[in-house]
Amino acid sequence: MKTTSISVMNLCVPCENRCRYCLLSYDGRVEGADYRRSESYAKRFFDWLQENRRDVDFNFGFGYSMEHPKLLEAIDFCRSIGSAGGRFLQFDGMQFRTEAQLRQLLGDLQNHGIQLIDLTFYGTRDYHDRFAARKGDFQLMADTLAAANQVGLDVTVSIPLTDENADQIDDLISELERYQVKRVVCFVPHSEGRGRLLDPVRLSDKGLAHLGSKARQCFNDTRFRTERDWLARGEFPAPQKRALTVTLTPDNIGFFEQLGFAETIAYLEELDDTYYAAIPDMAKLAECFGDPGNDRYYSLRDLYLHYQRRYIVENHLQIYDVNDERHCFSRRF
Repeated sequence: MKTTSISVMNLCVPCENRCRYCLLSYDGRVEGADYRRSESYAKRFFDWLQENRRDVDFNFGFGYSMEHPKLLEAIDFCRSIGSAGGRFLQFDGMQFRTEAQLRQLLGDLQNHGIQLIDLTFYGTRDYHDRFAARKGDFQLMADTLAAANQVGLDVTVSIPLTDENADQIDDLISELERYQVKRVVCFVPHSEGRGRLLDPVRLSDKGLAHLGSKARQCFNDTRFRTERDWLARGEFPAPQKRALTVTLTPDNIGFFEQLGFAETIAYLEELDDTYYAAIPDMAKLAECFGDPGNDRYYSLRDLYLHYQRRYIVENHLQIYDVNDERHCFSRRF
């Protein structure tokens, strides 16, 4: 298993939303470490990789949102180390701003190197606000789109699909057509964090039948298939690479500051190796738990996670969860 990238993440910035499917299960408590300290750690890690492991990509990020008190300085730092956050921002959960303030902010972001932002819409106005748990969030997103168009900043839009919102999506896309949007992507939401609460309304064939033609054109039906279709295809390629993330907290930052960077990579690789040594591969789990009649849609990775959880519960395993993005985690691909 080849490690191809290392990320340092610091969940030190609050989010204004409480979205129903929050990957990080954000509840208003900020769990990250001191930002300046994490920036210093990331810079040292980046420099070490440049000298010792140029085969490994590096990224530094912060969350739960991009509402950093010194956002422009943070972007400059990300750009200085070649991190994606110096070019792209996921722009959900931001504070309310007037249209003039949005134009100023987005213009400043563009001047500091941001080339693209992404906004997530959960459905039409009232549904979106309920899903995000903030009245007025839909209007903020629309105002952000308008401001981005005015300053010439590219925007993409992401739309999670469920049986619950499927019949709204064509109306939503029609409203988005008032703006210049680089790309609209409809996707089946993950089942991590609070996303597991959406499992009862996971997109099914019935929900798909409610999608209009506009939404269908934005939905990748090769990446997302029913469990029935994945099992019928029977193609479960074994992952060859992995991406590792150090998630810094007040409790662990001292540990990682003292640990060498080679040792940090080895530590994360061991977490990953230990987890997957205890879990059968996708093909074997599909034989045990696959439901050939299930018409609900998954990415292949999410279906594998679904099986992994069942295996862990049924075998009473006590094991570190390398899929939990609130802590140090890994991704195999």
